[in-house]
Amino acid sequence: MSKTQKQQHLDKAEQILAGALPEFLQHGYARTSMDRIASAAGVSKQTLYTHFGDKDGLFNAILKQMAREKFQLVCSKPLEGEPEQVLRDLAQRLLKEVNDPDHLAFVRLIVAESVNHPESPKLFLIHVVQPALKILTEYLEQHQKLKDCEAIARIFVGALIHHIITQEILHGKEIIPIEEERIVDNLIKLIVH
Repeated sequence: MSKTQKQQHLDKAEQILAGALPEFLQHGYARTSMDRIASAAGVSKQTLYTHFGDKDGLFNAILKQMAREKFQLVCSKPLEGEPEQVLRDLAQRLLKEVNDPDHLAFVRLIVAESVNHPESPKLFLIHVVQPALKILTEYLEQHQKLKDCEAIARIFVGALIHHIITQEILHGKEIIPIEEERIVDNLIKLIVH
């Protein structure tokens, strides 16, 4: 395959992914057909199968793409400096980047489909959560006064994800509202002080 052919193949794959995501978000996994995706993406059904194999392959490709994009946005800056500032910056990036409607809708879909498609949440953990925890744990280990850095990293990320889920997905803004800044400030105090 020549360089031009490879680029055309990648462009076609991007076109398919861009057409498929809104279909999955709007109709859910089960009610989204390959016919519907082909139409939305402006390609033949055969092209879908050639690029992604089947609907699971396509769904997992979208998951990996979204994971890469979010991971890059949240973890692109090296973690350097004092823990209080590094954790604050990381928390603010995570809260900002994970909080977009398409990403939240896709996470909702992954959770909803986790019983029928257990590979999807596993891929989400492998491509998003696991690398983020590894980077944060390695950073925290550089600061000897902190103990059990892996647990601290999990508590930090978990508290922020819990906040996003309760406030954005479960409509907690109406029932148990709290400002993000309070969550971040107190989480950092628990870890650093």
